[in-house]
Amino acid sequence: MTEELIQMAAISHKELFLRHVAQTSQAPIGIEMVKAEGVYLYGADGQQYIDLIAGFSVANIGHSHPTVVKAVQAQAAEYMHLIVYGEFIQQPQVAYAKLLTEHLPASLNCVYFTNSGTEATEGAMKLAKRVTGRTRIISFNNSYHGSTQGALSVMGGEYWRNAFRPLLPDVLHLNYGSAEALEAIDHTVACVIMETVQAEAGVKAPNTAWIQAVRKKCDEHCVLLILDEIQSGFGRTGKLWAFEHFGIVPDILLLGKALGGGMPLGAFIADQRLLSTLTHDPVLGHITTFGGHPVSCAAGKAAFEVLLASNWLQTAPQLITTLANTLQEHPLVKAVHQCGAWMAVEFADDATAQSIIHRAVKHGLITDWFLFAPNCMRIAPPLRISVAEMQVVRTKLLEVLNA
Repeated sequence: MTEELIQMAAISHKELFLRHVAQTSQAPIGIEMVKAEGVYLYGADGQQYIDLIAGFSVANIGHSHPTVVKAVQAQAAEYMHLIVYGEFIQQPQVAYAKLLTEHLPASLNCVYFTNSGTEATEGAMKLAKRVTGRTRIISFNNSYHGSTQGALSVMGGEYWRNAFRPLLPDVLHLNYGSAEALEAIDHTVACVIMETVQAEAGVKAPNTAWIQAVRKKCDEHCVLLILDEIQSGFGRTGKLWAFEHFGIVPDILLLGKALGGGMPLGAFIADQRLLSTLTHDPVLGHITTFGGHPVSCAAGKAAFEVLLASNWLQTAPQLITTLANTLQEHPLVKAVHQCGAWMAVEFADDATAQSIIHRAVKHGLITDWFLFAPNCMRIAPPLRISVAEMQVVRTKLLEVLNA
């Protein structure tokens, strides 16, 4: 063994991780994972963890589902990247787009696949400007739509935006659920972009009358309504799409995370007559090299089919409700915010929440906090979680809270 290899062997994987992989915070979780299956993650030290955030709602059907793994292997053996998106007819893209639109309202009939949810946000904003010929965008405080510069421009928090200015002009950040937001929707606005259920605010669902009023004002002024279901889609709220709870349909729907079944994939979906505007003046009005990657589309379609064949949209919310009922009785818990199989457990302050989240990891539970609600603990397990597994979660969480 050469001296260089000897030196490398003496350096831990964590040291190499911190040295060579760009970091996003000064305190990463830092567990070396070697396997993931179902609701479980496995560390290099043999520790088993229950994933209570499903990879931030990516692993809605669980990790390494055999149907998805088989689909990935089969497609990788056929072909992977061929050419930039939108030129060749690639069967995995066509098949997945067809399946998605079969389970969406008739006006959401055309899919533009991207690499991520953030890129779906970018494409949707461009589409709204192209269709309407307007530039003004209304977004909401405490909202999250991604962190590229366009998506960051509509992100609802100055703490996150300030270091990267100047950003897109003509963006109004208003309060979610406010009358002021309704009044601001007029003929100068290109689009209203909002999370159907605010994720990083700590699972905040809108008042039905208010979101229906948003839809009505958009219709009156020919404003496009963009609903971001990158986290809330694919059954997370107890329905396949969160907008089904409110009796409305967006003009543009944003998907990501669970869309790829564990592989990177995003999409913005609209009526074909809207999306066709990106084909001319200029041609290639929106383009991507790897968007709609055939392996990602094959994985996503397989995962979606598993979800559709399951009863998890019914069982998972029931299990989360049972857990919520237990937790909200604990003296440390200030409130519980729940929407389907998605919950924010609110504590008195940020420090309390962070302490509990860190202790939970030591008890074999992976949880996290929310960008705009750091005093809340995130609970969003794979929808496939069982009664027995949730009982273990309940027991361990009470141990953490009582420690």
